[in-house]
Amino acid sequence: MIDMIKKFIVENLKKYNYNGVVIGISGGIDSAVVGKLCVEAIGNSNVMGLILPERDSSPETVNDAKMVCEFLGIKYKVINISPILKKIGVYNLEPSTFFIPRKIQEKYVRKEFKKRNYTDDLMNKGDKDFLKGLAYYRIKHRIRMVLLYFYAEQINYAVIGTTNKTELKVGFYVKYGDDSVDIEPIMHLYKTQVFDLAKELNIPEKIISKSPSPDLIPGITDEYAIGISYKDLDRILLKIENNKDLSDENSDMVKKVKMILKAAKYREIKNIHMDFY
Repeated sequence: MIDMIKKFIVENLKKYNYNGVVIGISGGIDSAVVGKLCVEAIGNSNVMGLILPERDSSPETVNDAKMVCEFLGIKYKVINISPILKKIGVYNLEPSTFFIPRKIQEKYVRKEFKKRNYTDDLMNKGDKDFLKGLAYYRIKHRIRMVLLYFYAEQINYAVIGTTNKTELKVGFYVKYGDDSVDIEPIMHLYKTQVFDLAKELNIPEKIISKSPSPDLIPGITDEYAIGISYKDLDRILLKIENNKDLSDENSDMVKKVKMILKAAKYREIKNIHMDFY
């Protein structure tokens, strides 16, 4: 598996005449795994990391991301995107949290998030405040992607993606944000398979053991946002993919996953246009 992915990276960089890769390092497991695969495939001198925190990022984000970059032995830049988001007016959508302790922020956000439904997020449903929240967090991924391409194109590097198969299937990505890249080396792997691969690649235990998070809103992890653990989600997704019996699964959980898959179809539409002949 590792050799096949490395070959995929090398062949596609050569095919499209790229000199190397730029990767957004989040301090999470996906970017750590992809970064390690790239380093093993093309050497650390041809891999550049960007660490792009902002006002709502976890205090651990930058430190964990730096640790990953140092583990990989790659050059990197830390760019706080808060000034860009502030200039655009993004932070005007939510009250300032500057004087509020992080734990209180997280508790409040989790309480508010319980009122949301992940499928509504996928289908752009909800009241004015709900839609405002979508705009508030989605633009962060899009600004990060703009910066990744800005730095990549100056040195003819490819922007490499970190989306896995679980995220793809359930729509856990931002359109024209983290889905807009040149190469996706782990999109064929479910999240639980990425964890297995991380162990094979000797990714630092701190990164493997931390709860995956989009790091867009205080206190919200992937599993909290989706409403199901990756272990349960991947198991059911694999059964559905392989047309296996689901009778031994919790019926409510299966219903939830099927609803998410249906709603996720909305994320597959890149654009809507009319062809003139």
